[in-house]
Amino acid sequence: MSSDDELAERLRAGDEKALRTAYERHGAAVLYLAQRLLGNRADAEDVTQVTFVAAWTGRDGFDPQRGTMLGWLLGIARRKAVDRLRSAARDERVTETVRAQVVIPDEPETPERVVDRLVVADELGRLPDEQRRTLELAFFDDLTHPQIAAVTGLPLGTVKSHIRRGMASLRRRWEVDGATFGSRSAGPSRAL
Repeated sequence: MSSDDELAERLRAGDEKALRTAYERHGAAVLYLAQRLLGNRADAEDVTQVTFVAAWTGRDGFDPQRGTMLGWLLGIARRKAVDRLRSAARDERVTETVRAQVVIPDEPETPERVVDRLVVADELGRLPDEQRRTLELAFFDDLTHPQIAAVTGLPLGTVKSHIRRGMASLRRRWEVDGATFGSRSAGPSRAL
């Protein structure tokens, strides 16, 4: 039995010292992979820590018959790094959405309007990617449903469903946060 096989048995049995040994033995390789994927030492260190926490909590899932401990740990690290990249991309989309909000120059920017825009941008960031994208195309790019279907390659019915569900989600969040129409001072009406 190799030392990694013995280590795996100890880890699966809940031996915390085995986790420390696994970290000492394979932590540098996990950190290297995370840094290569993320390009940032601080994020790579976070991913390394999250990888070993996930290895500990999911230790029953390790099967030495399917691969080595190092391979298992690197697989966890790769998934955690991808999650980190997706999260960063989602945060960037929220930031871009907030920046894309058009502010009418002659109307003063009130704190309430800023909060409302942030609530909308945050909720857009929480939507599934396709649903968020259809809403952005409909409202920010002013495309029709058939145009959105053509751009995204989604069936027209799916586009309509994504927009309807996305708007319902935004409406629920808007109501939960107390931002329903009339509940905040929105300044002078633009409908005049």
